[in-house]
Amino acid sequence: MASLADRVRGNGRIAAGLLLNLLVSICIVFLNKWIYVHYGFPNMSLTLVHFVVTWLGLYVCQKLDIFAPKSLPPSKLLLLALSFCGFVVFTNLSLQNNTIGTYQLAKAMTTPVIIVIQTLCYKKTFSTKIRLTLIPITLGVILNSYYDVKFNFLGTVFAALGVLVTSLYQVWVGAKQHELQVNSMQLLYYQAPMSSAMLLVAVPFFEPVFAEGGIFGPWSVSALLMVLLSGVIAFMVNLSIYWIIGNTSPVTYPFPNNSQIRGSGGAEGLNNSLGVTRREVWCPGLNLGGLARTYAARSRHPSMCPKNIHSFIQQILTKRPL
Repeated sequence: MASLADRVRGNGRIAAGLLLNLLVSICIVFLNKWIYVHYGFPNMSLTLVHFVVTWLGLYVCQKLDIFAPKSLPPSKLLLLALSFCGFVVFTNLSLQNNTIGTYQLAKAMTTPVIIVIQTLCYKKTFSTKIRLTLIPITLGVILNSYYDVKFNFLGTVFAALGVLVTSLYQVWVGAKQHELQVNSMQLLYYQAPMSSAMLLVAVPFFEPVFAEGGIFGPWSVSALLMVLLSGVIAFMVNLSIYWIIGNTSPVTYPFPNNSQIRGSGGAEGLNNSLGVTRREVWCPGLNLGGLARTYAARSRHPSMCPKNIHSFIQQILTKRPL
């Protein structure tokens, strides 16, 4: 009975983590898009604010004894910190140059790319059913891009780079937590300032710093408040990403993340007072159908889903009690 209660509590924590990540991820997408459109705040500078606020948030958590820092060799975190920069910068550039719907749908390709990386580089195996579910995911993204009336080449390049770097980043997060035997807060506590330092060096080469339109340029109070709020939400997004991957797996994280597709796409349509076309329904629907089948297939293989996540996913997909 005790083990069953522990399982229920464990799956409840995972459910709460997935839900929190879903909500804050949707919030930050719309908030960042608003900042880009209405204030023109520079992309890399906004990313730098996110990293700094994330580190400050973790510093406060550490002072409150929420977690205990663990000494880690910087050389072990260098690639992870660099991929973190690329992950956020390229996904923000994709958001800046694409519609919200296309931006979110492109992120669904993270699941197939992670599976390819884990198969080729980490020699992990996936069942035929799981591999077959990648077909509707990929097909949905390709069809959406083909029929997107606001399609642009630059946005596609940024989206593709974002998917590749994000996939590498998510795989490495899981691998580093296991290799270094650290939790999500301990790893992010050391990695966030490293990423901040990297961007601090890079920003002056790509964006103005003190001139108008730069991070230290003249901004209205409302713009600064929105940027600060974006940083706080980014802290919650980053922390929940690490927690989910550390408690499940890199392949599990894109499932709640891609649940944003219909939510943000529908909100975008309402925000723009636009009707929803058939293509806007069946392309993402095809995509999410593939995602659902991927995790339904994974849920039948408990060994592939650590810490009882298979029970949690199965509960969501079948709506059956644990």
